[in-house]
Amino acid sequence: MGFGRTRHRSSLPFLALLAAGACLAAQAPAPFDSTRAYTHVRDQVALGPRPAGSPANARLREYIVRTLAQSGYKAVEQPFEASTPIGRVKMANIIATLPGERADRIVIASHFDTKPIDEFRFVGANDGGSSTGALLELARVLKARPKPRFTLEFLFFDGEEAWGEWRDPNHTYGSRHYVAAARSAGTLASLRALILLDMIGDRGLNLRRDTNSTPWLTDIIWATAKRLGHGAHFLDEPFPVEDDHIPFLRAGVPAVDLIDLDYADWHQAGDTLDKVSARSLQIVGDVVLAALPEIEARLNK
Repeated sequence: MGFGRTRHRSSLPFLALLAAGACLAAQAPAPFDSTRAYTHVRDQVALGPRPAGSPANARLREYIVRTLAQSGYKAVEQPFEASTPIGRVKMANIIATLPGERADRIVIASHFDTKPIDEFRFVGANDGGSSTGALLELARVLKARPKPRFTLEFLFFDGEEAWGEWRDPNHTYGSRHYVAAARSAGTLASLRALILLDMIGDRGLNLRRDTNSTPWLTDIIWATAKRLGHGAHFLDEPFPVEDDHIPFLRAGVPAVDLIDLDYADWHQAGDTLDKVSARSLQIVGDVVLAALPEIEARLNK
């Protein structure tokens, strides 16, 4: 009997350790999984070229909505018709919302269309497959974490690319429509910040500080990258970029663009799946997740 009591008593610390371990596991935030993100890039590329208004673009929208549903979101499409150099084109943005403790919103966004190119087959693995894959994974991860302070909106833009030359207003159709619709609906005031992802999968990841982006947002993300040991990929070199964040900036919304334009296959036939690195997706995903609490704290002042 004495042996039995000793054995029972000695098991208590072990059981306590098990309970503590289970508690810590339950509290650990869901991590960004670059394998999942890369799979989303692969699935997009398998659809072929996906310019706005094309059947493949419509199939990708179905894929995005279905993937978001698997993560627990009820995504909504925002259809519109844009006047382009080839005539009127039907497009649609996709929006998924994660309610926070307050209604004010932080938007994380990517465009999902590929540039319309007739001369060769352009599948846009990096542009915009990489950012769309990462955004789908960020939505999954953040859904599995504790309720955020701010409402998070995952926004997938259609029609970022231009037909032919990038010249106003032949680009950023989806983001311009979104901002115009928000202004009409009176919801711009609750839109507190935009984090835009674009071309983030390059194996030689080099993200430069966009001079059009809001400085304090850029500072937080770049400081976070350095803290996580990724400073070599977030360069302190200034570089002006025109992208889907510009309509938000013009509307007075703080915005930052994470984009790697140091990419030899930009708008080339070589922008294929083998050029995309899961490690690059992991780096950007980890930095965005780690920067969000500080962005929330800055907005909460």
